[in-house]
Amino acid sequence: MRWKFCLVAFVFPLLGFSAFASERELLQAARHGDLQAVERLLQAGAGRDPRNDAAETPLLLAIQTGHRAVARRLIEAGADINAQARNLDTPWLLAGARGEAELLTQMIPKGPDLSIRNRFGGNALIPACERAHVEAARVLLTTRIDVNHVNNLGWTCLLEIVVLGNGGPRHQQVTRLVLDAGADPNIADKDGVTPLAHARRKGQTEIARMIEAAGGR
Repeated sequence: MRWKFCLVAFVFPLLGFSAFASERELLQAARHGDLQAVERLLQAGAGRDPRNDAAETPLLLAIQTGHRAVARRLIEAGADINAQARNLDTPWLLAGARGEAELLTQMIPKGPDLSIRNRFGGNALIPACERAHVEAARVLLTTRIDVNHVNNLGWTCLLEIVVLGNGGPRHQQVTRLVLDAGADPNIADKDGVTPLAHARRKGQTEIARMIEAAGGR
């Protein structure tokens, strides 16, 4: 009996070390876009959502580093699209900010938590619009995402389009998308300046015209 106890005492720590090593390996493989290693680890039963010291998961790391094939495989395998890192990024939020329309489309059936906010208190739509990620914004607007959400800066997606955008064709396209989706053209910033007033001040003539046509004042 004593040898059995010794064997158990020896094997259990090894199993724990092996699981830790495979989790660490999966994080590294995702970061470096090593799809073969990711596939091997998943087939071997590695957990889908190990965390590094920043509480980042393999899926989040794959999106951060632009490794779409790895991200798609992890989503398919059931990785948590709502797992939030210390900087408050989630795979869903980061995919919106990065304009990853295909990944967002793949994530929607997995149940994105639309209540989770990024470090600016925003949802996935606000940075997608600010950066004029037209296709990503289009995908996000197929969900129940709040088109009039106000972030910690006091800005909606429409305000971010105007205040932080350049007024060019892609920003015009996202303006049309959010207005058609019900964006309120009269939600002002913390200083009481409306999207229309901002657009006029910045010389964004076409965007100002669209906002005014939608009832903006």
